[in-house]
Amino acid sequence: MSNLPLSSHETENEPIEIRCYFVRQRNALAVRGQFETLYRDYYLHLMQHQIRHQPEWDQWLKDGLAALVLHLASRPRNEATAWTLNLASPALNLFFTGSNRNENVTGRIFSENVRPTERHLFFSQTTADGLPTRQSTVEFEDLDLFFAVEAYYRQSEQRPARIFRHDEEDFVMVTAQPDCDMPWFLTLDDELIRGLDETEELSLLERRFFRFDCGCDLDRIYAVISSLSEPAVEELFDGDDTAVADCPRCGAHYRIDRKGLREFRRPG
Repeated sequence: MSNLPLSSHETENEPIEIRCYFVRQRNALAVRGQFETLYRDYYLHLMQHQIRHQPEWDQWLKDGLAALVLHLASRPRNEATAWTLNLASPALNLFFTGSNRNENVTGRIFSENVRPTERHLFFSQTTADGLPTRQSTVEFEDLDLFFAVEAYYRQSEQRPARIFRHDEEDFVMVTAQPDCDMPWFLTLDDELIRGLDETEELSLLERRFFRFDCGCDLDRIYAVISSLSEPAVEELFDGDDTAVADCPRCGAHYRIDRKGLREFRRPG
């Protein structure tokens, strides 16, 4: 992998617009976004770092990125969230993380050395400025990322949410607010969602913007390696002076060397 990049800090990635609407008379929040641009940058990231996924895994990752963006757009602006979905079969970990503060999302798949489990588990961690970290774990059954997120909302957020494909890369999440018209909410389907603008009174609350971007760079990778024990560092280099290290958030590959690690560790 001699052509691996030294940095993948993709700050120039184009953001997508997410719109949040209040559905009047129904007391519901509808969050909508078109993800073509974000998915384009996701695929450019995979190509740049020579990452390949099975088609089904790739769809799960794309759906998870979309769901996390819609979730973040409905949350306070000072929040950041990380989701890990531990799948029983196939044995995979799907990782997603994003920040309202930085207006970014990223994710990756862990397929090696994944601890087997008998159940599909959804782990969530949310941080907000000045508040303690919130963590939760829920089980889900259907191997569908949108169903998994809906299960998380029912059990952890304590309010129902539903996610729909308005189009191939256009998604809508509807969440129930206090005094929501639940009979209407529960009968929503793809057809009703496509006609939401015509059948319901929508009030635009705000616009948010997100891009596919991890924010990792070589210094951050060296920081992660510096936190490892010396035996773990030696195992990484495996007797050589150079090695390839992966970003734990987005899977980007980096060429590292012992000289660079020593310089990073040098005081001042």
